[in-house]
Amino acid sequence: MTARRAVVTGASSGIGAATVRLFREHGWQVLAVARREDRLRELAADTGADWFVADVTDPAAVEALATHVGALGGVDTLVNNAGGAYGSASVEEGDPDDWRRMFEVNVMGTKQVTAALLPHLRARASAAGTADIVTVTSTAGTVFYENGGGYNAAKAAQHALVGVLRLELSGEPIRVVEILPGMVKTDEFALVRFAGDQAKADAVYQGVEAPLVAEDVAAAIVHAVELPPHVNLDQVTIRPVAQSAQHKVARGPLRVKD
Repeated sequence: MTARRAVVTGASSGIGAATVRLFREHGWQVLAVARREDRLRELAADTGADWFVADVTDPAAVEALATHVGALGGVDTLVNNAGGAYGSASVEEGDPDDWRRMFEVNVMGTKQVTAALLPHLRARASAAGTADIVTVTSTAGTVFYENGGGYNAAKAAQHALVGVLRLELSGEPIRVVEILPGMVKTDEFALVRFAGDQAKADAVYQGVEAPLVAEDVAAAIVHAVELPPHVNLDQVTIRPVAQSAQHKVARGPLRVKD
């Protein structure tokens, strides 16, 4: 039996790279997609994954990706992981360019890749009886917080996109899964958000006992698509125990109250 194939966007680091590694450990064929060729080459050398350089905000690049997926023989599971946060400022003071960038990668990137690969997913679902579209959004899209307006808005729009897609694919054997991570400590997310300011990035996780790591989210993604095909995890919210809500994070050791 031919191994199932996953396409993972945003695969050069963090959750995307961890997801590629876990799929490969589970015997899947994987196409890792990102903008940074050097990172993709390293990941492929470590895991045996295939790779393709593409910027998900570029329609021509996404079209080329879809052609490449067809040449490989199709896809069983698409993981829309490419995204990001840029800047931390009020609605009044936020940089409009940061907002545009977040909408382009989180919303338009998800829309473009999903639309381009749907014919291949439908073909696989027709042959194998199932296919999957998994999108990594964020709890920031459902619970809002000060100085997060641009990211909140982009992730809320992406959250809505996923909900509409599930309705539009009703009756087809294609599962639509949304993974909503809370606080995840990766090498780049907070650092990118704060324009390389390491001190600000470190402060996000200061004193938090065991924040999530990329591998935790990857485990949720792979688990969701390896369940029996009639089981759909519509929405999976995943947070560290120390984060009770977007605005409530315990800093310091987790201990039972006296």
